[in-house]
Amino acid sequence: MKAMILAAGAGHRMRPLTNHTPKPLLTVAGEALIDRHIRHLAAAGVVEIVINVSHLGEQIVDHCGDGSRWDVSIFYSKEKEGLETAGGIVNALAALGEQPFLLVNGDVWTDYPFQTLLRSDRNIGDGAHLVFVDSPPQHSHGDFILLPDGQLSFREPNAIGVTYAGIALMSSQFFVGVPSGKSPLLPLLERAIEEGRLTGEHYLGEWVDVGTPARLQELDALISHRGE
Repeated sequence: MKAMILAAGAGHRMRPLTNHTPKPLLTVAGEALIDRHIRHLAAAGVVEIVINVSHLGEQIVDHCGDGSRWDVSIFYSKEKEGLETAGGIVNALAALGEQPFLLVNGDVWTDYPFQTLLRSDRNIGDGAHLVFVDSPPQHSHGDFILLPDGQLSFREPNAIGVTYAGIALMSSQFFVGVPSGKSPLLPLLERAIEEGRLTGEHYLGEWVDVGTPARLQELDALISHRGE
């Protein structure tokens, strides 16, 4: 199975750090966010990785190279301007191929075991399977409701929303009909929920959306103190 790391965002909320450094190259305990993803993907047996790049993208290309230092092969999907999540995936479909692929946001820090998404008995058809986490304070309402059977809903009485972790198993067929160009992922997810093509799981381990300099500093101090 191949994986795609989303790394094309401009990182507006991380300014001024991202004025000169792309967000996936920001470090936690001395390790770039994208390096951690690649290292964990390689440990899970994923050896073909597609990375989309745009904002300061050549820095990512120069940093990661061909992937040989992790014993993986990296292909870069270059975007003249950021195409948002769905648009970036559509732009990279030729490199991803026709089989399901693992999707990871380049700007999150997590200990999620990627091999969980590689289970041979998981069949997503033309849909997708998303990883959710408890909603952080800055996004307390969450994204969707995760039902006990793994299905998703927009709203349920007395239900607490969960937040999409930026980790998923996606079918290439999920993007059939999506035109090339800038395109967000949320409308596709909402349609898939209505059609029953979207499932999810609730991960209770460590996960941080490194969305602001303050959160990056806090996470770096925590992980550095633990010696990871």
